[in-house]
Amino acid sequence: MISDKIRDILNGQINKEFYSAYLYLSMSAYFSEIGLYGFAHWAKVQSKEEIDHGLILYNYILGRKSQIHLTQISAPVFELNSPVEVFEQIYNHERSITSAIDSVANQSEGECDLATRNFIDWYLKEQVEEETEVSRIISKLKAFGSEKSALYLIDRELGKREYSAAVY
Repeated sequence: MISDKIRDILNGQINKEFYSAYLYLSMSAYFSEIGLYGFAHWAKVQSKEEIDHGLILYNYILGRKSQIHLTQISAPVFELNSPVEVFEQIYNHERSITSAIDSVANQSEGECDLATRNFIDWYLKEQVEEETEVSRIISKLKAFGSEKSALYLIDRELGKREYSAAVY
């Protein structure tokens, strides 16, 4: 069994993961509305991955014989100005998620819950990968995004992203 403190922070992280899924789904809709269907596809795949991340936490909590406390998911908020600005917001969002996961790691260490501390390492690795991927997209958009043909090629590249269920 995990402590109430760790249970609560993990439940909070579930909310953050599902909020992320809502955020990416909203961004997918935005990209579809402006005709960037590859960007929309990328964001929709990311939304599915965030749901997976939430469910992995969900299953971990239940597996540790603790309780799930789901809370309301806030409406996503982001600026709809340009693809590069949306991806900069994605990057900032992912950094905030990394910070939240760092907090889970620190608090699980403080509670001497080494099982949770070990479990959360998977999330830390995921966050490094996500921040790196988004940073690379931003670099491409900043270098070439104002060129319509380059934006088309980036859109086509992002449309090739394949979903594979996140597995812990």
